Amino acid sequence: MSQRLRILLVDDEINMLESLGDVLRAEKYQVATASSGEEAMARLEKERNFDLMITDLKMPKMNGLDLLDRASKAFPSLDVIVLTGHGSVESAVQAMRRGAHDFLLKPFQPEDALSIISRLDEKKNGHLQNNSFMSELSQTYGFDSIIGNSPAIMSVFKKVATAAKSNASILITGESGTGKELVAHVIHYFSHRANRPFIKTSCAAFGEGVLESELFGHERGAFTHAVEQRKGRFELADRGTLFLDEVGDIPMHTQTKLVRVLQTKEFERVGGTETLKVDVRVIAATHRNIRQMISEGRFREDLFYRLNVIPIVLPPLRERQEDIPLLVNHFLTQLSREMAKKIDKVADSAMDELVNYPWPGNIRELRNAVERAVVFCEGRQLKVDDLHAERLHDAQEDGHALKLKSLSLQEAESSLITHCLNLTKWNLSKTAKLLEISRGTLYSKMVKLGLRDTEEEEAPEEE
Repeated sequence: MSQRLRILLVDDEINMLESLGDVLRAEKYQVATASSGEEAMARLEKERNFDLMITDLKMPKMNGLDLLDRASKAFPSLDVIVLTGHGSVESAVQAMRRGAHDFLLKPFQPEDALSIISRLDEKKNGHLQNNSFMSELSQTYGFDSIIGNSPAIMSVFKKVATAAKSNASILITGESGTGKELVAHVIHYFSHRANRPFIKTSCAAFGEGVLESELFGHERGAFTHAVEQRKGRFELADRGTLFLDEVGDIPMHTQTKLVRVLQTKEFERVGGTETLKVDVRVIAATHRNIRQMISEGRFREDLFYRLNVIPIVLPPLRERQEDIPLLVNHFLTQLSREMAKKIDKVADSAMDELVNYPWPGNIRELRNAVERAVVFCEGRQLKVDDLHAERLHDAQEDGHALKLKSLSLQEAESSLITHCLNLTKWNLSKTAKLLEISRGTLYSKMVKLGLRDTEEEEAPEEE
């Protein structure tokens, strides 16, 4: 029989300690109480066997945020739920960014607290305690799947570790091909929801009406061809994680509905009247500049703040060149095994080509290049010729001779601009002259393509 969680309740309101404590004890949880942050730290340090701390944020002397920081540092395995009033939601969001598992708004119903706590109970006593299960997860979506040791990617590791522990919504941003979906998988499989569904959908793949049906489901007869009831992605992801890819492409009307679902966890299927309630952790991703879209009236600001509780920004490959050899060797080992080839290494000249190329398509483009080279490699060493190096040389020698036929129009534009920026060492004036466009047009295109943050100020450049 599994052991119930040992919980420490912290609040300077005695009535709250007594009422919540009675509810939890009735469910056979082991409960201790503290009426201040100082008393809570003393109990934690003395007894050292608590699984969960539930603390109010607003307390005299040591407040809930300070207690969270001290307790998390001293007891990394301790989960924390914070309590706050409706007027202090920002503090609750800040607490989750600093590692809290979840928050409850006062006044709350006992079943709201029990729902969160029971999921943590499952985390402690369920599948995540099975070593073979964890081993399988690590091999499939482990942190070693995110390759690199550069400062840029190490910062991502830190954010992912915090995000996995939390129950907060996450917004992953970065250029196309930087690995946003992989990061979402890793967060899910190292969270307490790992043995629950991971449901993903691309918001750019559907029109407005179809997207609503995909997300929320529909009833029979709701529209033409709706011959039977269908569950949506939110319903399928109940108690698990929903990954919304390309969230910047969601139409405004659907954004309004999404805000409500994120706020209340409730929705109705298209054509239905029954209100459904779900417990879903949302991870969203986009290559678009959402802040610019907000200023242009194309993305709801309240939806952005609902999604962006924990922001994770993935760096482009050109900003982590030192990771390229690690990625290349990882892909080489993986692809050689899949193709039953014995390729031991990459020639120095070939690796130089790979490291010095700007990779506008990022990790996805790099993997495709290694895969193509493995197909053509006939020996045990991958060489420059195997890389179709003329494409790389052409890109370096002639900005107008890039071979972009395999790319979409947007990818081709991004590739050309990135290449010219690299030729001029990212001097905007020289790049604009090379492309025969104005500097302002170039800047706008860079923001649109995610090559520059709209919040950055343009620094004067030397011609």
